[in-house]
Amino acid sequence: MFFPFVSPILAQNHPKQLREEILKSQKKEEEKKPVKKIKKKELSKPKTQLPPLKPVSPIVNPLENQNATLIYLENSETVSFDKMLNPDVQVLKGNVRFRHENAVMYCDSAYFYQASNSLDAFGNVRMVQGDTLFVYGNVLYYDGFTKLARLRENVRLENRKTVLTTDSMNYDRIANLAYYYTGGKIKDEVNTLTSVWGQYSPVTDQALFKEKVRLVNKNYTMDADTLKYNTKTNIADIVGPTHILYKNETDIYSNRGWYNTSTERSMLLDRSVVNHKDGKTLTGDSIFYDKKQKYGEAFQKVVLNDTVQKTTLYGNFVSYNENSKVGIATDSALLVEWSTKDSLFMHADTLYTFKDSVFNAARGYYGVRFFRSDIQGVCDSLYFSARDSIIHLYKEPVLWAQDYQISGDTIRAYIKNKKIDKVQVLQSAISIQQFDSVHFNQLSGKEIIAFLDSNQLKMIHVNGNAETIYYPMDDKDSTLIGLNKTQSSYVVVYFKDKKVDRIVLTNASNGIMYPLEQLSGGDLYLKNYVWLSYLRPENKEEVFLNIPKKQRVKIGTSSLMNTTTNQQAQGSQNKNAKQPTERRRP
Repeated sequence: MFFPFVSPILAQNHPKQLREEILKSQKKEEEKKPVKKIKKKELSKPKTQLPPLKPVSPIVNPLENQNATLIYLENSETVSFDKMLNPDVQVLKGNVRFRHENAVMYCDSAYFYQASNSLDAFGNVRMVQGDTLFVYGNVLYYDGFTKLARLRENVRLENRKTVLTTDSMNYDRIANLAYYYTGGKIKDEVNTLTSVWGQYSPVTDQALFKEKVRLVNKNYTMDADTLKYNTKTNIADIVGPTHILYKNETDIYSNRGWYNTSTERSMLLDRSVVNHKDGKTLTGDSIFYDKKQKYGEAFQKVVLNDTVQKTTLYGNFVSYNENSKVGIATDSALLVEWSTKDSLFMHADTLYTFKDSVFNAARGYYGVRFFRSDIQGVCDSLYFSARDSIIHLYKEPVLWAQDYQISGDTIRAYIKNKKIDKVQVLQSAISIQQFDSVHFNQLSGKEIIAFLDSNQLKMIHVNGNAETIYYPMDDKDSTLIGLNKTQSSYVVVYFKDKKVDRIVLTNASNGIMYPLEQLSGGDLYLKNYVWLSYLRPENKEEVFLNIPKKQRVKIGTSSLMNTTTNQQAQGSQNKNAKQPTERRRP
């Protein structure tokens, strides 16, 4: 298969629109984040440090907390204490209730250390703060000076529709941070997140997870070593190696980015990778991906690799639609077909890949140039479909193979067994073979059909207004004998060992052999001859060259076929021939 890929009609109507939409939505979310107002008296204070991975102390130093308030005991069925053993401890039992500022704490029993403004609570522990935050556990150790609550065993924190569960959690009421370090889980309406270490702010809804992080969604899972997540916006910030798996359908690998778990839109940075189930892999410096729409846009050094069709699409902008199978590449676009050892490299201003019904197809627009060791070409636009395995080259197309050049208004190259089997040139068709810097074998007509076998030219048919210029060689020393010029309505040229073997003319043909010393100027060329070797890509790197076509130099009109004296001198008139005339190599 020559090119596996794009009807431009099916392509995304507004390329790069997805990036604009994702960046716009991200900006809105940033604007929604509350901005903390700093009082003048706080400006001179040192910044508070974040808690360590395994915090054992509050963020605020109790000696610096000048605004500390007392814990009040509001209810207990029994109160007792032992002056001898623990004179500073009150033993409370039955429906115990404490209040500290806007937090109310309930339990079955407790030790109350009034002097140190702290308590230890046991059994059915519950802490209520305001009307949205509820914390449960079997054991609570609370310090009124630092406002640090340490909960143990069957711990659960509820904040609106977000639930945190763990076996051991510390809640810093001053910093409004809850954190666990022996494994925990946070669940909201959309996702469930688990990790070894976690931190959650009921005020900002922002959570931070570390070590064996997993986010589970009904459609996919996300695994990472570190992850930031907002339970209100359901947005995950990718801050380390992260793997997103869509139920064996799509794999995403990223080290940095932004992922909206509700809309399934993402911004993936730092050479992220999106693997599709159809065998395609999208890689780029930045990728903007909409999983629900199954559409992605990638920017800078983008690679779209297809292991099934054995093709790779490159560009500084590449988009791909999983539903329509449409891919677009611009800005240094390159398509590499590597199904055989001899890869083909094709460049154009814009390359499209798509499905023609169930068949793979491709289009190239503006400045198409391609290279393979056995064939090279240029044209303005190109189309290929695996439906008929034909490559269509439009607007001043030129093909080169070995020392042959073929050009015309339109060229069709027919593919068989991943090789070019036949080339058809329509209108103003001409085939040129270079003998040396001055002499060129030439075939011209309304239509040229070239037949190849194992990439070797075997036969050429010229249909309509056929003209040929051919230089026979001496078999002994390979010197040129002369110039053989013919005109016919139909010509067939046979090749052997990469050289012209014989020429067959039919229907009112005439041909003349001329000595080289009688020839000059326009006698050496057909009227539509033009040698375009300067446009030919010599290697895969040269497909990116932008070479303007030179203005064609008019070659003087040959009068050889109209000169009776020359014809008589050669004694080779064949006017009005009724039978095919065959000319072999001398």
